[in-house]
Amino acid sequence: MPPRITVELIDHAKPAVEACLGDAARRLPGLRHADLRVEVVEGKWAAAENGAPKGAGDDERLALGVRVLAGERMIAPGYVGLTLGAADLAELEHRLRDALETAHRRATFNAEAKSDAREKLGPLGEALADTRLAPVAIRRDTVAAVYRVDPRAVALAEMVRYTAEVSRAVVAADLAVKYNWVSTLTQLARELFASTEGALIDQTFALTQGACSVVAVAGATSLDLHDVLGHQRGWEILLEGIAEPWIRFPTFHEFSVALAREAAELAAAPPLRSSDRETVVVTDPHYNTLVAHEIIGHPVELDRALKMETAYAGRSWLLRGLTEHHVGRPVASPLVTAYSDPSLPGYGHYAYDHEGTPARRVVHIDRGVLRGFMNSRQTAAIFGGEPNGHWKGTRASLVPLIRMSNTVFDAGSRNPEDILKEVDHGWYVTGHRIPSIAESRENFRISARRVYEIENGQLGRLYRDGGIMADSRAYLMNVDAVGSDFHLYPISNCGKGQPMQIKKLGNGGPTMRSRARLAGGR
Repeated sequence: MPPRITVELIDHAKPAVEACLGDAARRLPGLRHADLRVEVVEGKWAAAENGAPKGAGDDERLALGVRVLAGERMIAPGYVGLTLGAADLAELEHRLRDALETAHRRATFNAEAKSDAREKLGPLGEALADTRLAPVAIRRDTVAAVYRVDPRAVALAEMVRYTAEVSRAVVAADLAVKYNWVSTLTQLARELFASTEGALIDQTFALTQGACSVVAVAGATSLDLHDVLGHQRGWEILLEGIAEPWIRFPTFHEFSVALAREAAELAAAPPLRSSDRETVVVTDPHYNTLVAHEIIGHPVELDRALKMETAYAGRSWLLRGLTEHHVGRPVASPLVTAYSDPSLPGYGHYAYDHEGTPARRVVHIDRGVLRGFMNSRQTAAIFGGEPNGHWKGTRASLVPLIRMSNTVFDAGSRNPEDILKEVDHGWYVTGHRIPSIAESRENFRISARRVYEIENGQLGRLYRDGGIMADSRAYLMNVDAVGSDFHLYPISNCGKGQPMQIKKLGNGGPTMRSRARLAGGR
């Protein structure tokens, strides 16, 4: 039998990776920079439907990615991404060398084509420039995973049993629950990054997740809810819950049963009516998780803002051009601060991004004023500023993109209960469901799980199928209260890129109060 793919493979790959990069730097003409990523993932999953086991798997994945900057007349990039199997292990060094040579050929061809176009296109060709990387601190480091129960040690049969048990508990939670799908995942991933600059970074990540989808029926109303519990930890989090600063979840069993009961309650509630004018809205941390993601996070990804994503994903309301943007200008109330921080715990945590940049907090909005963007070394060289470590790929075989780490609204100083009590009439909007966002994220409509009418500071009737819609800048400028109850949530399915890359990351914030129109289900 061929050898298995395990995370220990990285230990054996390190000398070969450095040798291949050193050889490429000496031998390949016009090479200005090369970096190489090797990733091994060992993971297991199980799924259940309506109380019965539905599927399970135990798999390993090996992938590598190469970037080369090369050229004589101009500098351009070339990329190679490969997904490998156990049969490739004996030839791994050959695969690495071949990938570097292929990426170099592509970079050289791109550089020549860019040079020819620049010469032929006159003033238009002046828009073509060398691909350059802003300097970063070059590190050699090892970062260990954090877990108490090693994902590799969990028996697949036990995962199947537990997942079906949770699904059966959801069935029994309420007679209105007519369907559920429950899945669990636990894995260990190890990533190696090395470059011709001398970087050698070895990072290992544990990840465990439980997901629950529920459909409840009341009369003619059918309502579905979906939510995820997860963290960069071991299997223990599903059995014991999570009680850390900013991240708190019950056990996955309790989490799923509560979701089922909520779905049943909402199915019996009346739908929210849309409003024809703005009203006071108080939004809870779970709802603000998606607001932070959609109207802060994506617009401050600098590749999007620089229009590298325009053709398939849109632009940013914060930047129209290199000289026409909102940096240094008010875009929100002085009570609003927002940032991205890979040092926070959860799905968005890491020490280095996928080009070896030490990750650090980047403040996007500082007391209402736009200050900065998530970037890569390349986009930092274009727009200015220091690289802040947000160039990430879902797999080593895919070209990284600028992605959120933990993008959040910062906590304020107000008691969230007082924020509600001050409202004579308004609406309390809790839990996020579905976003609908404009092309440049300049306005939004985001649905909630629960909407309560507020009368004289007290919560009134519960409504379903509602949310709010607003102009992004006007909504942020109208924020007049920010709570101290900061909370961080996992986002398991952020999609970006072409081909699509689905990434796990973190978002969150505190309770906030602003003004918006209600977007109802009827």
